[in-house]
Amino acid sequence: MRPSSSRSITASGSSATSAIRPWAPLPRSASPTSRPPCGGHGRTRRGSAATPLCHPVRRIRGRPSVCAHLTSPGAAGLFQRALLQSGSCHMSFPPGALGPGTPAYEPFAAEREVQDSGALAARRLGCGPEPAARVLACLREQSTERLATVPLMQSFNRPAFGNALLPAAPGKALATGRFHRVPLLQGTNHDEMRMFVGQSLAAYPIRTDEDYRARLDDAFGPSAAAVAAHYPASRYPSPAPAWSAALTDRSLACTTLRAAREITTTAPRVPLYGYEFEDPHAPVSTGLPALPDLPYGAAHGFELAYLFSAVPTEQPLTDAQSTLSDRMIDYWASFARTGGASTPGAPRWPALRTTGPVLSLAPGPGAVRTGDAYGGHRCAFWDGVRE
Repeated sequence: MRPSSSRSITASGSSATSAIRPWAPLPRSASPTSRPPCGGHGRTRRGSAATPLCHPVRRIRGRPSVCAHLTSPGAAGLFQRALLQSGSCHMSFPPGALGPGTPAYEPFAAEREVQDSGALAARRLGCGPEPAARVLACLREQSTERLATVPLMQSFNRPAFGNALLPAAPGKALATGRFHRVPLLQGTNHDEMRMFVGQSLAAYPIRTDEDYRARLDDAFGPSAAAVAAHYPASRYPSPAPAWSAALTDRSLACTTLRAAREITTTAPRVPLYGYEFEDPHAPVSTGLPALPDLPYGAAHGFELAYLFSAVPTEQPLTDAQSTLSDRMIDYWASFARTGGASTPGAPRWPALRTTGPVLSLAPGPGAVRTGDAYGGHRCAFWDGVRE
């Protein structure tokens, strides 16, 4: 499969586990940074011919993230670069992040947990427990209405580890250096969690300081007071942006930089680049509710409109945003082609080492520059939080 967009980008999607389709390997005699991976040409968002792209190889079975590709022994040699947008191998959500009473979330699950969940789901559908052939036949007779439900989808949307394909949880594998040595580009958006919080505000409003404190207590337990001190509601237009900022930093920004720290510690020679998308007025993705008390800013997935013309938004890009879009495409295409992120005529993109620097991506003169995401997102504080 080729990327569905006409733009010349290597990654598809921006989610909690943004997955790329891995590139076909070069011949053994070829240098991974001296030539394009393979033939074919992509196009920029304005339709001009751009960097050579290549045919992705077949996916690992299931719906793996780029972290699974990086840490699966079976993926050795199947791709030459890895790009993680808005989700690292350590990403997770605390309890209550998606609404009061919602459980903590991690994107991977132990194989036994997945198997137990499957057996329980089968019994609830009247298809269990034994023998296996009868259970399978019963499940195949169920209607799509009974199978395509929110609880079932939430139960089985996580890849399983603890098997030959994925021996360990990707976060643990990354921390111990068990990942493929390929150039890496990773980053997050400045206001990631505003998209998730925004979609739940109608059902679970955060109007008062008491609402906000209840959310903090649910998510962070004994550390709630410390989190409140670092993210006081009085610093924000309303409590909802304060809650979103705390979740963005805890769940996405700082976990991404934690992954960078482990990569540079265990594999210091691996090329690694970091970014932060920081357009506070990025076009809102089509279909999201209007939120007068919570501007979306640079929310989760909003960078995609700058990379793929097929992404629908409520407003078109302005001239300044279109200029940023072209620059981002050049950076992404350069990384796909060479394994390095810098591109002629644009600010140099320095390598990410330990906690920085990252490249800040925003529209306007001088707005593409190096930045301190570690300090900006209070990661030193989050490194010490125990939930």
